[in-house]
Amino acid sequence: MPKEIFGRDFQFRERSELLSFEEIERLARISVSLGVTKLRLTGGEPLLRRGIVDLVAMLSKLRTPEGQSVDLAMTTNGSALPVLAPALKEAGLDRVTISLDSLDDEKFKAINDVNFPVSKVLEAIEVARDVGLGPVKINTVIKRGVNDSEILSLAEHFRGTGNILRFIEFMDVGTTNGWKLDEVLPSAEVVSMINKRWALEPVTKTEPGETANRWRYADGAGEIGVISSVTNAFCGNCSRARVSAEGQLYTCLFAGSGYDLRQLMRDGISDEDLAKALTGHWRKRDDNYSELRAALTPGNRKRIEMSYIGG
Repeated sequence: MPKEIFGRDFQFRERSELLSFEEIERLARISVSLGVTKLRLTGGEPLLRRGIVDLVAMLSKLRTPEGQSVDLAMTTNGSALPVLAPALKEAGLDRVTISLDSLDDEKFKAINDVNFPVSKVLEAIEVARDVGLGPVKINTVIKRGVNDSEILSLAEHFRGTGNILRFIEFMDVGTTNGWKLDEVLPSAEVVSMINKRWALEPVTKTEPGETANRWRYADGAGEIGVISSVTNAFCGNCSRARVSAEGQLYTCLFAGSGYDLRQLMRDGISDEDLAKALTGHWRKRDDNYSELRAALTPGNRKRIEMSYIGG
């Protein structure tokens, strides 16, 4: 969220505009009844939401029609995780993904733009692992000319720790991150670079819609993942939907508009009709921006910012 746009004078949402925990739980409960088995809390930064542990506890009680618990995860920058990790685990959170784009302190502070040190993120990773929120995944967005020189040092740091490092291609999510195609380092180059240092073996995907291609170290030191939305789009088997804090349903990370679920709920829609609305909207989706990207000219499509709907 660049300071020049989201600065001191930026008008954020009123609390009444945000979904209540009860509304979030209702949407999640109905979605699970329709076949959803994984729920992820993301952001922005989800740990900034007051009472987040209570929301985790509510969601962890949900069960599939077969009586199974859902896979409940969270993506976070880790800033508040050392304090909240034990309570989150106790409330029912299964695992966390933590964002870390550099091991160099000055570079990392420049990227996150809030002077947050690497040491705090590394502490969050250790605490999360220690309390059982693992395997912890570490998301690293690689931008050519910014942090691509750290690929091997990042891989070396997390080899043998039980944590899973995932390299993500720099994506044109929203319109405020100054995206340029020539700043994208293809995932194939990342894998090749690491493979020259430590031999890698491909890992078969375990389920449809999995976004990361996985590779294990041949010496048994764990695995890495690469997410290649730019060079190897996976729109065809995408099974993910996102609901923003104010209740807009987005069926693509690169969507330009959402579907207003908050208004439906606050107008008094029944659970049965809300389920029909969710099903109908999902079946009509035709998002495939990543497959069309090369044919689009810069600036000719409005896209929702990642800070609104997470990764």
